[in-house]
Amino acid sequence: MILSVWFRVIRVRFLLASVIAWRQNSTIDPLDAILAFCGVLALHASVDLLNDYWDYKRGIDTATKRTKMSGGTGVLPEGLLQPSSVYRAGIGFLIVGSVIGSYFVFTDGIIIAVILGFAILSIYFYSTKIVDSGLAEFFVALKGTMIVTGTFFIQSNQVTVESVLGGIVVGVLSSLVLFVASFPDHDADKSKGRKTLVIVVGKERATYLFWAFPSISYSIIIVGVVIGVFPYLSLITLVSAPLMIKAGFGLKRNFNSVDELLPSMSSTLLFSRVTGALFVLSFLPGF
Repeated sequence: MILSVWFRVIRVRFLLASVIAWRQNSTIDPLDAILAFCGVLALHASVDLLNDYWDYKRGIDTATKRTKMSGGTGVLPEGLLQPSSVYRAGIGFLIVGSVIGSYFVFTDGIIIAVILGFAILSIYFYSTKIVDSGLAEFFVALKGTMIVTGTFFIQSNQVTVESVLGGIVVGVLSSLVLFVASFPDHDADKSKGRKTLVIVVGKERATYLFWAFPSISYSIIIVGVVIGVFPYLSLITLVSAPLMIKAGFGLKRNFNSVDELLPSMSSTLLFSRVTGALFVLSFLPGF
């Protein structure tokens, strides 16, 4: 199920904010950490459930070939759940995340209010307005940045260059996974009026755009180390480069074949997870 995938991704993002806070302050508030985690988890669950609902209602999930890496969860096309139930669950999780976020607005102020307001609006409109405007990848990158920055602020009551740049790194890595996963769905998305980045620039040109995502993440990490924002050990993330290279060249060769794209999509996901995990570990004391 897609929620299990988001659960793994969420843990990496949340952990980054936690270990940065620990590195700077040598302590974190356990209650705030748990509440922030639950709030982020609820909001992620909401965006995925609502995305499944709208993709089904628009006929996208029934028009695309589903793979283990793309094409939705298959829950609604297979009749395993009722669309109305999925929609209500999505709204329910959005409310839960909003309530938890409101607690932090009360305790931590305007910065959390801005982040929460952005989250609520963007989650609700993600599967319609945002994706239809070609901004999905930008949204995911910004969302990752705000998750790390917001959770770090809750634990430390400050926003630092370290937390913002770290958030951009993991946000862009997540955005890359979404970008590559949109290749197999190109035709179905386009026929139903969706406008992903791959549709905007075209499949072939999009294969060149692939390299921009890891380049941004790697560049930020290297610059962060050089200026002393990130620890030197953050350079260990460069060991994941072969996965990125394998994924990029595979995408270039097979961008028109759904089945042959699967290895590139898997390599992209693995690259994102390995790079993110190593980045987090580099902040841990004694690593």
